[in-house]
Amino acid sequence: MKRIAVLTSGGDAPGMNAAIRAVVRKAISEGMEVYGINHGYAGMVSGDIFPIGSRGVGDKISRGGTFLYSARFPEFAQLEGQLAGIEQLKKHGIEGVVVIGGDGSYHGAMRLTEHGFPAVGIPGTIDNDIAGTDYTIGFDTAVNTAVEAIDKLRDTSSSHGRTFVIEVMGRNAGDIALWAGIASGADQIIVPEEEFDIKKVVATIDDDFINKGKNHHIIVLAEGVMSGDQFAQKLKEAGNTSDLRVTNLGHILRGGSPTARDRVIASWMGAHAVELLKEGRGGLAVGIHNEELVESPILGTAEEGALFSLTDDGKIVVNNPHKARLDFAALNLSLSR
Repeated sequence: MKRIAVLTSGGDAPGMNAAIRAVVRKAISEGMEVYGINHGYAGMVSGDIFPIGSRGVGDKISRGGTFLYSARFPEFAQLEGQLAGIEQLKKHGIEGVVVIGGDGSYHGAMRLTEHGFPAVGIPGTIDNDIAGTDYTIGFDTAVNTAVEAIDKLRDTSSSHGRTFVIEVMGRNAGDIALWAGIASGADQIIVPEEEFDIKKVVATIDDDFINKGKNHHIIVLAEGVMSGDQFAQKLKEAGNTSDLRVTNLGHILRGGSPTARDRVIASWMGAHAVELLKEGRGGLAVGIHNEELVESPILGTAEEGALFSLTDDGKIVVNNPHKARLDFAALNLSLSR
């Protein structure tokens, strides 16, 4: 394989640029040419493809976001979109693709491989919700950003004796809430993977202020549960009378310079993806498990360790889906009381 391409797709995540840099420079060191694809699969279909040299990724390792831009392109799920993208790949002489993104991005990589274009997926999302890896690129940075914000909100919460509901991103996963909540000493963490009793939440707030003499109460809420405003309304309906405020950290968690850990993981995964393509291997997703690199088939059976399977009617099934560390919820409960 002499010419490969790299793209980013789905939501942006700190560390994506570090992964792109690793792909480009590792490929060049292996005697390969590299092309960048702007705007993910949408750019592939439209032909927004250009060569990248080593200097083209200079000073990118410390930058957040993705300089290749990202876009959601549901049309690529259809055969027509896939064939249009492949036509552009052929036009540019590209023989393999590195795809950096989440589940939807992996589905595109799977389809490319099925059509004879080996593709390798790299997990890039702050949500940390992708099967086949313990950690995704961007998760560590997002958690650190959340912790910094929560620490500041605690200061103002203490000054006014308030209860703060702090909503964090994570899609349907509670990882960011759990990690940021523990690291910031949150009083309660609410995640979608675990049921909660709103009356017990209110009772805990009252106990802190009335019986324990606390001057603040911090609740970290994962967006997959409900919005912060909706949760605050439920608190009031359940009898909460504390001075209540809601803060949604929102997309701030996606931005900023990546942490050292995210830069190293991204570089490690990016270089390994190139090694796989050099061997002519595609349809794989790179991950990290027990601090070692692993690769999993994107499509296949659960017994084969594949991330996804197809039903008889063509629906995609996630094998061994990611699970949040609910033992961390128990840990925080024991530390916050």
